[in-house]
Amino acid sequence: MGFFDSEVVQQEAKKLFEDYQSMMQLGAGYGKFDRAGKKLYIEQMESVMERYKIFMKRAELSEDFMAQMSIEQLKTQLSQFGVSMQQMFDQTNLTLERMKAELERQK
Repeated sequence: MGFFDSEVVQQEAKKLFEDYQSMMQLGAGYGKFDRAGKKLYIEQMESVMERYKIFMKRAELSEDFMAQMSIEQLKTQLSQFGVSMQQMFDQTNLTLERMKAELERQK
């Protein structure tokens, strides 16, 4: 069975995409959130990014051709912006850490 043939993988990919899209839309109004809302947004974004990282690692470790092609396509897309997959995750984590630090200063 291929990596993306698994119903569990398909459901997780769909849920992950939906959650990520939702967080991006919600994030547009981040500046208007109260302190509790900002904290909740950061926590949820960290959770989505951790799930995304795990999903991508599973795809990387899979021997399935389509999984490998998906990883290579993502790497190619990111390289067009001069970024590796690890750099993307690191930059997102750094941004979330800065958001948390800013939130702490606002106490």
